Amino acid sequence: MRRKKSKRPLRAVKEDQHRINHKIKAEEVRLVGDNVEMGVYPVKKALNIAEDLGLDLVEISPKAKPPVVKAMDYKKFLYEQKKREKAMKAKASKVVVKEIRFGPNTDDHDYEFKKRNAEKFLKEGAKLKAFVFFKGRSIVFKDKGEILLLRLAQDLEEHGKVEQMPKLEGKRMTMFMAPKKTK
Repeated sequence: MRRKKSKRPLRAVKEDQHRINHKIKAEEVRLVGDNVEMGVYPVKKALNIAEDLGLDLVEISPKAKPPVVKAMDYKKFLYEQKKREKAMKAKASKVVVKEIRFGPNTDDHDYEFKKRNAEKFLKEGAKLKAFVFFKGRSIVFKDKGEILLLRLAQDLEEHGKVEQMPKLEGKRMTMFMAPKKTK
């Protein structure tokens, strides 16, 4: 039995983000770069200048009149750009959301234990999602659940601020708290 040959290419050809060297379509370009005399040149002369320096000609701003090209090592430029993006991604803060679950008839001891955990989460810088879960007929204690969440918000007032007041969604009453920014 013969296998059917696919019509797609074996490897996807990756298109460069910038036009380089002979892919530049403009007649005249404004040449910039290190060790290069800046000015407006015909493309062929700009290419010759870049080749003499052992560099690539990279189109930086194609919409300008005339387009701006820079004489540089293109592979090195891409590498540094990738490195910068990776560093920016590492600096971006990731938001962690911790959950604490109560019942409408949560006992005082359980409440204190969960409050201490919530306090610890807020001190660590995580957001807090506190919710009261109503099972079966316990939905009749909606007011008890709201009072419980408001009490938690009041007790944790110095560690965090309420982002969303208690809100009933189906069988859950949810409240969000964010940590207070420390100076």
